[in-house]
Amino acid sequence: MIRRLAIAFWMMVCFQTAVAQEKADDKILGMYVHLGWSYHHPYAARTWSLDDWRNYLGGLRQLGYNSILIWPMLETMPEPLTTGDRRQLEKTKAIIDLAHRDFAMKAFVVLCPNIRAKNELAAKYTFENRPVYGVDEYIDPGDPEQLGKLVAWRQTLMEQLRDCDGIFMIDSDPGGYPNSTNIEFAYLMAAHRRMLDRLRPGIEIYYWAWTGWESYGRFHATGNFKMGQQAEIQDALSLIGRQHMDPWGIATHWLGYGAQIDSSMQDRVLAYNYGAIEGEPSFPYTNYGPGAYDAGKNKGRRGVFGNAQTHCIQLPNTFAFSRGALGLPAEKADYIAFADQLIEGAGTAIVAGWEALQGADIGRMKAAEKELARFQKVKLKPGKLSGLLFGDPERFVTDLIAQLRMTASLFTLREVLAKNADVRSAATTAAFAAFIAAADGWQQRHGYKSYWHWPAMTETLKSFPSAHLQPFLTDKPWWERGEGATAAERTANAYSMVQTYTPRLLEAMKATLTDLITK
Repeated sequence: MIRRLAIAFWMMVCFQTAVAQEKADDKILGMYVHLGWSYHHPYAARTWSLDDWRNYLGGLRQLGYNSILIWPMLETMPEPLTTGDRRQLEKTKAIIDLAHRDFAMKAFVVLCPNIRAKNELAAKYTFENRPVYGVDEYIDPGDPEQLGKLVAWRQTLMEQLRDCDGIFMIDSDPGGYPNSTNIEFAYLMAAHRRMLDRLRPGIEIYYWAWTGWESYGRFHATGNFKMGQQAEIQDALSLIGRQHMDPWGIATHWLGYGAQIDSSMQDRVLAYNYGAIEGEPSFPYTNYGPGAYDAGKNKGRRGVFGNAQTHCIQLPNTFAFSRGALGLPAEKADYIAFADQLIEGAGTAIVAGWEALQGADIGRMKAAEKELARFQKVKLKPGKLSGLLFGDPERFVTDLIAQLRMTASLFTLREVLAKNADVRSAATTAAFAAFIAAADGWQQRHGYKSYWHWPAMTETLKSFPSAHLQPFLTDKPWWERGEGATAAERTANAYSMVQTYTPRLLEAMKATLTDLITK
């Protein structure tokens, strides 16, 4: 009886999704797949095979998504191309074809405005292991010769991707140039418009309004970041609008730019609610809560885009974002029904784990872990949405358990410190060692190395008077922590250093623990 009710409930959910999707198919509901960070499979999209892409896109399509956006990292590819870069371009072409042919999805590509590879340095890396920062150089958009060379090389790279539906060009990270103006940015966009027309007329170009081009130019000049003002964004849009850019649009985030853009341009607005599903760069950790649902509802006239970094563990927010965009409910029962379509019969246990991760209740985390551990002892039956698990439900369950253990160990350490101010006590060092082991174990699984923002952890680590930890406990944002004689050098060094932030932090914790025990 219970099983029949569950099947009936899911059939109702599928019917609701299908009806909502049919009504919304004229609007974009998209997911950004960011290939920037290099870590382990299947956590980093850079490692996905074509079959992985097929599984993931199939799952997205069933949730109602009808578009994808890929950052294929063309900016890091040297001239001449390495064999690995040629393979990656071929794979990106195959992904675009797959999205069109098998799933009737639009496929867009990100291009950063004025970056190209340092050829000799970039050629030393494989595509899979090449860092995001440090192998690139920033081209002055006010230099016609350099801009011409950049666009010509990009046309060569884009030749294989000419069937994409459009490109998104961001106005900031990574990109920008010291004190560059909106006029230069508009000409930069227009140069890419002409390049796209030479490849295939009809390719859209979206201005991805993030921080503002001129605000990021000031950041490059001074090393101090401040979000751009609405007037700067509107000025850039006005200049771009005079460049005969059609077909073009505006992809804008949830800080209000979309609502404030001139009424004459509202029909061009695609809401790009960056960070609502998952921030970036961010240590892999499953998010669950109302924010993604609300962001999905926050649409422009052309629709809405979301993003994730570690897609295989951000499934609850991926689900919630689509439900918000489609005008469907996302109550607990809906999450359980969704999770049951990942792994049959495990929905209640999975959702309990997702919920426990968002709080500080150690008992609840341990209970959720215990319940999930039962599924490690049986043969798991993949559900109809198991493509989102990349063919490995066992990995998914183990990942959720690893996150619960890490989180429970952190809040256990906090409780011990609250009861005992002596950081050298046996109880404190034991709890600290347990947290380090759990955090290190989870990091070893996914291999992510970049920035780790976890306020509960940072506040806890401040209890330990350690020179090893101090560089990680400053209130200064990571992009302002670089060293160098000029603002440009300090910024470049900060961006290079952040790519090893997590392993350095873990080593600092281990060194601190050793000092507590031995000194």
